[in-house]
Amino acid sequence: MNLKFFLKPPSSVIAHLDDIIYPEMSSEVDYEAELAIIISKTGKNISFDDADDHIGGYTILNDVTARDIQRKDEQWTRAKSFDTFAPIGPYIETEMDPMNQNISLYINNKVKQESNTKNMIFSPKDLVEFISSIMTLNAGDIIATGTPSGVGQMNKGDISEVTIEGIGTLTNKVI
Repeated sequence: MNLKFFLKPPSSVIAHLDDIIYPEMSSEVDYEAELAIIISKTGKNISFDDADDHIGGYTILNDVTARDIQRKDEQWTRAKSFDTFAPIGPYIETEMDPMNQNISLYINNKVKQESNTKNMIFSPKDLVEFISSIMTLNAGDIIATGTPSGVGQMNKGDISEVTIEGIGTLTNKVI
């Protein structure tokens, strides 16, 4: 599996209606609408067939990224790790098909991303199997599944709304 992944620190996580803080050292902060997997049971080397036993539910994550810093650093850690760069919520849905939900992102009520989770490159079960072959997944861990096309910039004052059918809408303001 040709999969690149990264880690975000706990300090990057914020809730529905919390503010995304635009860092002074960046001039290009992007949104990325994503389905998020919530791990409910600790496991290592989890098989594809056993992945559902470790998935407690799904929610929405906006994988905020300082794109100019990512290009400068030639890797992702600093660009994705700023405080407030992982808005998540508003709910955890435990009874949904993660492979057929409409996903969209609006900035100031204008659609910027629109797709369906059936278009994801890797399924949640693929991701759990692959990541758990490298590291132990613990209850409470969150896995972002990747974003549809249409990634773009946010500016101070913008309102970001990520909607996933079956979950709801995650809303955050950029300050």
